[in-house]
Amino acid sequence: PLRLDDADAIDALERLMGDAVARRMVADVPLGAFLSGGIDSSLVAALMQARSDQPVRTFTIGFQEEAYNEAEHAKAVARHLGTEHDELYLSSDDAMAAIPLLANIYDEPFADSSQLPTFLVSRMTRQHVTVALSGDGGDELMAGYTRYRWAEMVANRSAAAPLPLRRLAASALTALPDAAWRGLGAMLPERLSRGRLPDRVGRFASFLEMSDGDAIYLRQHMQWPRPEDVVIGGAQPPVPIEDPALRAAVPHFLSRMQLMDSMSYLPDDVLTKVDRASMAVGLEARVPLLDHRVVEFAWRLPFEQKHRDGKGKWLMRQVLYRHVPETLIERPKMGFGVPIASWLRGPLRDWAEELLSGPALQQSGLLNPLPIRQCWHRLLQGHDRLQEPVWGILMFQDWLRQQKSVSQGCATPLTSATNRSARIA
Repeated sequence: PLRLDDADAIDALERLMGDAVARRMVADVPLGAFLSGGIDSSLVAALMQARSDQPVRTFTIGFQEEAYNEAEHAKAVARHLGTEHDELYLSSDDAMAAIPLLANIYDEPFADSSQLPTFLVSRMTRQHVTVALSGDGGDELMAGYTRYRWAEMVANRSAAAPLPLRRLAASALTALPDAAWRGLGAMLPERLSRGRLPDRVGRFASFLEMSDGDAIYLRQHMQWPRPEDVVIGGAQPPVPIEDPALRAAVPHFLSRMQLMDSMSYLPDDVLTKVDRASMAVGLEARVPLLDHRVVEFAWRLPFEQKHRDGKGKWLMRQVLYRHVPETLIERPKMGFGVPIASWLRGPLRDWAEELLSGPALQQSGLLNPLPIRQCWHRLLQGHDRLQEPVWGILMFQDWLRQQKSVSQGCATPLTSATNRSARIA
């Protein structure tokens, strides 16, 4: 464990991260950075610009849907830093054009809907540079995810309430369509209504149904609360978070969530998503925050230097504020979300209906159509928070259909891969 006062810890982290960024700027090809306007990517861009005698190239994705759009924040950060900034606003047409590529790009039924903007921003970035630095890893290292605070709050405050009563409250919260929650949010004070309120309510309700903090963590990473109802003959396999030995080894709940995310969610979702999307277009993505020296430093810090006053990434924020005004950074965390629900109810509906029809779901003999169809109908009725469970099924179904096409001789795997490269180029 490190015992540094705040000022020394800030200095030490800036030196480490600055050197990690500088090492990843070594290239004989053009390079730039992904910039969302959040803490991690803004810090990487700031440290890059501080070490460059020319404007750094930065790239971001935007959406017309205001609740999902961070492009304006990224533009403000880029303007302050003096980077040469590029942005691409995505539409449902862009999504529809990219969807047929996803199964081949990811080589598996990968189901994080942010794979769409990740691929598209990588493709845009590759038109200008060959290497891009990414801000991934900061949330895991510095306890930055909002869901960490929510999980801890619910675990601590709901322990006294009987589980059946909590589940009843959760059912009541999720019974209202998202439009009703958005209407309610318009009447609440801004500090309570900022961000995507229906998503926050949905997460809170799902946490209430869990027995303890570790169960809440597990639910955070499950698209379906009872996967055995969806997969015929399936069962949830044992996971490390349920191992009593882990709780004994890492008794601090938030640190335990960090550890689990660093060992599973980060490599299996976040880094996989970025690596395959970027390499599909010939872009090399580098991740300076996961320099082993930065990782070691972060895990040696006292927890209160990572999470303080209800906010994660406290120490990283202090480094960033040396380069970017706090007013450009402090706002509700949005994540790399995509307005999939509205697209699925609109221009993507025919594609989704085909894959989610009863016969299509029955064809493989792997999925139970009833709960999937019920979830799909609720999404169509306005429950946007169900977009991720539905998207997971759609990605599996689309991947399965493409594999079947290959196995029936429509294309050999090699030909399919070659065609993929041509399409992407």
